[in-house]
Amino acid sequence: MSFLWTSADMVAAMDGRPLGPMPEGVTGISIDSRSLAAGEAFFAIKGEAMDGHDFATAAIKAGAGVLVVAEGKLPALGRLTAPMIVVPDVLAALEKLGVAARARSNAKIIAVTGSAGKTTTKEALRHALSAVGKVHASAQSFNNHWGVPLTLARMPTDCDYAVFEIGMNHPDEIRPLVKMVRPHVAIITLIAAAHLGFFRNLDEIAKAKAEIFEGLEPGGAALLNRDDPRSKLLGKMAKDAGIEHVYGFGENARATFKLVKCVLYADHSVITAKIGGQEVTARIGAPGRHMVQNVLAVLGAAHLVGADITRVAMALADLSAERGRGKRHVLRHPKGSITLIDESYNANPASMGAAMALLNATPVSGEGRRIAVLGDMLELGDHSAKLHAALADLIVGTDTRTVFLGGPEMRALADILPDEIKTEYRAGAEDLKPVLLSTLKPGDVVMIKSSKGIGFSKLVEALLGKFPAQAATSKQT
Repeated sequence: MSFLWTSADMVAAMDGRPLGPMPEGVTGISIDSRSLAAGEAFFAIKGEAMDGHDFATAAIKAGAGVLVVAEGKLPALGRLTAPMIVVPDVLAALEKLGVAARARSNAKIIAVTGSAGKTTTKEALRHALSAVGKVHASAQSFNNHWGVPLTLARMPTDCDYAVFEIGMNHPDEIRPLVKMVRPHVAIITLIAAAHLGFFRNLDEIAKAKAEIFEGLEPGGAALLNRDDPRSKLLGKMAKDAGIEHVYGFGENARATFKLVKCVLYADHSVITAKIGGQEVTARIGAPGRHMVQNVLAVLGAAHLVGADITRVAMALADLSAERGRGKRHVLRHPKGSITLIDESYNANPASMGAAMALLNATPVSGEGRRIAVLGDMLELGDHSAKLHAALADLIVGTDTRTVFLGGPEMRALADILPDEIKTEYRAGAEDLKPVLLSTLKPGDVVMIKSSKGIGFSKLVEALLGKFPAQAATSKQT
């Protein structure tokens, strides 16, 4: 059997104390007893809401090979007979294991941060680099103080590439995480008004994102969005951090990885880009101009880690949007079909603009309408009312004339939308659900967009429940 970690290596990496008969090794790392697979190590992390030690019995029943537990919790676990590694602090032990995983790896490491597009870019890198080697990448949006060390600890010794998403909503959050990851390439996708409630302005957000430069490996590269107004500021901060190799992607004339031509279709895009001195043409299976920008970062990063760009570009043809991040469903209506665009995972002003552009580019059929279902953008602080109201210009500038709004912050938008926009406002997702379900008709295209905490994914589930989805088809060019 192939082990991710031998028990001896785990104990040594974490300075742990083995208790009971240790297995030879473990096949994986888990912090959730519900998804734990037999033979994995269970780390009983104590979070804000729950304590993993309370689920130790469930982990044993699920087949955990070993439990990693805190010394202080040992008396309460006295009756358990499973193998354990006892440590002073479980999260700190996971961090140590992550650092050990990075130290033993020969993979090319890419780290991604930014106000929007982090997860999409990370998943596109995972997908594209899989065409040229074995790739390890963060699951879902595991980008915080436990998600990053968990992803590191799960990194196999034989992967060729590893991609890490690093997030933040306060200063000093990225710094310790990137110093564990030690990437060869650090990407900043975009600086935008996300988490603005914790910062005075966008320059402060840029400064916090620039912490990613501090963990770059010697000789590593910073990869910046040259079309972002703050790319010059980020470039200066990269140089100040001692980064010699600073590159850009985008349409900007100064971009190293430059978009030469772009044709946007409803369900895909076709681009030509100059990458490393050669022109590369790629079909991108996931639609949207924002996706094109993310792919430019992917192609740039792939070039910087020495991947075969021709094969990487070809792999982009069957790239698809993730659930909650632009995933499309064709819903069966008794009299036709409805297109659903699921953007329910996250929202800020920049990603709202991208989502509205995506909706605008999606054709309706028959007498169908473009319908935007928008929920609150969270963590905008004192700027919230102004930024929500500013979405009015965005909507008026598109062909969308039917809008459903939910959440207390969206009231600011509902109050100023012109009469030409048919608007329905409700307090939240549950109140919107019956109104939305009853209004949809064949030919409609409906896009659902909000911050995750507003719960608009429930609207997606409701639509999928009422109108069973069929497999979406892709058109060839």
